[in-house]
Amino acid sequence: MTQITPAFLDAFGDAWNRHDTDAILASMTEDCVFQNSGGRGPRGRCYQGREEVRKGIDKIFSILKNVRWNNPTHFIAGDRGVTEWVMTADGPDGRIEVQGCDVFTFRDGKVAVKNSYLKQRTD
Repeated sequence: MTQITPAFLDAFGDAWNRHDTDAILASMTEDCVFQNSGGRGPRGRCYQGREEVRKGIDKIFSILKNVRWNNPTHFIAGDRGVTEWVMTADGPDGRIEVQGCDVFTFRDGKVAVKNSYLKQRTD
């Protein structure tokens, strides 16, 4: 297994902050999985494979204007990792600021699974 580093996760996050879907997907496996925090089911919306993941990413960028994941901190243990962040965006109902994290599974030096979680804001 190729070692995943904090620099790799920083570059992955930078691609998200640039809204660069091609760069994001270049860091993911062909059979990647993206579990979005939003969705009807208890696990959120799950996208599988690069083309479906592309659709999910582009949907986020179309709904959340100026979305950014700020102040990332990473934890890596073998083929698993976590990045904590604070997301900011202009959403359909106004400004959003919320803490969350991504739980990763890595394979062959890339992201195989990105499972996203957000705090639920009620105010």
